[in-house]
Formats: sequence, structure tokens, C-alpha cells
Amino acid sequence: MTDITVTRDDDASRYEIRSDDVLAGFAAYDLRPGSIRFLHTEVDPAFQGHGLAGKLAAAALADAAERGEAIVPLCPYIAKYLETHEVPGAEVRWPKSPSGPAGSAGEDPTGRAE
Repeated sequence: MTDITVTRDDDASRYEIRSDDVLAGFAAYDLRPGSIRFLHTEVDPAFQGHGLAGKLAAAALADAAERGEAIVPLCPYIAKYLETHEVPGAEVRWPKSPSGPAGSAGEDPTGRAE
């Protein structure tokens, strides 16, 4: 049986998913006061097709919600996951599109002040 683990590495600014202690993928993030901006999610091609991206997203988003960090989904995979899955306790701040707000609170994805 394969042992799947997800850990948060604040030094590397990413959540990592491992399969039997082998790095299989990661979700990169940027911490801001009170929020976490998910930037990119990647699974090694050798591990694709096993549902690891979904497991990584679920664990990372649940952890962020537990920590009280508002989630800003700049990564397309994380955004799609949030559109199709409930994350209990999560506050999601949808990024603004160039043509205007895309969601509720919104946040400038470049990090620039408005």
C-alpha cells in the first residue's frame, strides 16, 4: 500500500505531496498578512493519473482554512478545485480579473496596492 502524505514547508513556500517519501508534487503559495495566495500546482508526470493533485489541493486548502488564512486562488487548478469542492471554514478571496472583480472580496493578483 502506498503511503501518501501532504506537508507544509513554509521555508519553500509550498505544500508538498509525497508518495512513499518520494516528492510527487507541490502547490506553491505566497503568504500575506491574513491570506495565502496559491500560485501554482504541479504533479510529477510519473505520478499523474492517481488523484494526487486533488489530494494535495484538499489537504492544502483544509490546512489554510484551519489556520484562518483567507485563500486567494491564483493557480487555475486550485481555483477549479474550489469551484467544485466544499472546503469547510474556508474564506475565499477570488482574484480580480483585468476587466473587474471576479468574485466577492477580490485581491490584486500582482500584490500591488490599488
